[in-house]
Amino acid sequence: MSGHPPDAHGTRFFSRPRHVVWIATLCCLLWGSAYPAIKGGYALLDIARGDTAAQLVFAGWRFLLAGGLLLVIARLMGKPVTALAPAQWRQVTLLGLAQTSLQYVFFYVGLAHTTGVKGSILNATGTFFSVLMAHFIYANDRLSRRKALGCAVGFVGVMVVNLRGAQGLDASFTLLGEGFIVIAAFVLSAASIYGKRVSQRLDPMVMTAWQLAIGGLVLLLGGLGGGGAIAGWGAGSLALLGYMAVLSAAAFALWAALLKHHRVGQVTVFNFLIPVFGALLSALFLGEAVFEWRNLIALAMVCGGIWLVTTEAAATPAPAG
Repeated sequence: MSGHPPDAHGTRFFSRPRHVVWIATLCCLLWGSAYPAIKGGYALLDIARGDTAAQLVFAGWRFLLAGGLLLVIARLMGKPVTALAPAQWRQVTLLGLAQTSLQYVFFYVGLAHTTGVKGSILNATGTFFSVLMAHFIYANDRLSRRKALGCAVGFVGVMVVNLRGAQGLDASFTLLGEGFIVIAAFVLSAASIYGKRVSQRLDPMVMTAWQLAIGGLVLLLGGLGGGGAIAGWGAGSLALLGYMAVLSAAAFALWAALLKHHRVGQVTVFNFLIPVFGALLSALFLGEAVFEWRNLIALAMVCGGIWLVTTEAAATPAPAG
């Protein structure tokens, strides 16, 4: 039975501009929910904040399971999950090492040497990296005043949601802290653009499955090699790990499909929603006030920035490339 009709249907679905908003927002909501989920997992498994090796083990299991889940789903859908050319195996391996393994190591080492506020704000620089790289790589994704303004408004929204009351943001900068957070954002942006190119010749679900599985395995082995150990697995922690694997599988696969069919700038601007959703969901699960002015202003600014970028892209549609 031919796989062309389902592929054609998927192409039509993901190519529709109005679907970008809903799918990208869902992905960011899922990634935002990982903030309280990770904190909850550390608490359930008694993983100390400074125990990077154990954190890598936890992350390794999360992404390895996510990749395995996607491989099973792709196989059940009749997709050729192992029929990859040698060049494609090299591509998904490189993608997994960069987008999952390397990015995660930089991010967590950096987060251990800076505050959560600065980490969240600096991690949002990834959107700027994506937009700037797309400007030089894709002729149909040039940086314009409207796009630059949209990114700036969205970034300010991220800052607003992270600055609580009279809390200030000091200007200190260290390589192991703030520097590693920015490097992690750059690695993720570059890997995402590379993944867009790979997905033109490889099914996005299969590509995502292998990059998550390979990247997760490297994280797991690295964490175990560094002395990381997790004890006390129970029903609650296993259920939480299962949820995180599912959210990773769904969000990364959907995001890869969007990047395949749309401009990088049109999709990545939604990343500004991740820290906003993370703050809102963390506040909700921690019993804090969710609908306070800071959160509402931040959400409004991020949505405004997204509107500026996506309405420009929708006005001049161009083929994915």
